[in-house]
Amino acid sequence: MEVILLEKVENLGGIGDKVTVKPGYGRNFLLPQGKATLATPANLAEFEARRAELEAKAAEELAAAKSRAETLEGARVEIPALVGAEGKLFGSIGTIDIAEAFNTADLPIERSEIRLTDEGAFRETGEHEIGLHLHADVDVTATVVVVAQEG
Repeated sequence: MEVILLEKVENLGGIGDKVTVKPGYGRNFLLPQGKATLATPANLAEFEARRAELEAKAAEELAAAKSRAETLEGARVEIPALVGAEGKLFGSIGTIDIAEAFNTADLPIERSEIRLTDEGAFRETGEHEIGLHLHADVDVTATVVVVAQEG
């Protein structure tokens, strides 16, 4: 299936690129989310007419992501959790808990922007590095400190 990208898609291409994707990916993700349109002659002409508008919108989104990155770079939040005798958590700390902690600390992020390490959710107390994927071109790192909850 050939599509024209209306915005930059990671690992696929930039605005205006004509790419071939698997039908399911195009039909179920790219087209419904407005990230691409079918590569027909009519859509090509319409895209060329809207190119400047789409590129300006993309530049605006990139600038917004970079300004958010400045506030989030090196951010540090603490998450209290119940722990056992050996410092292991009862349960785990995942993306929902991390997003909640950042939002409580007036550092708004979405759950989908959080990138955990290969180990997945945190199951021990201590400092853990996480990645924040704010835009296709903007990634920052932050620290989550899991502390033993008193009581």
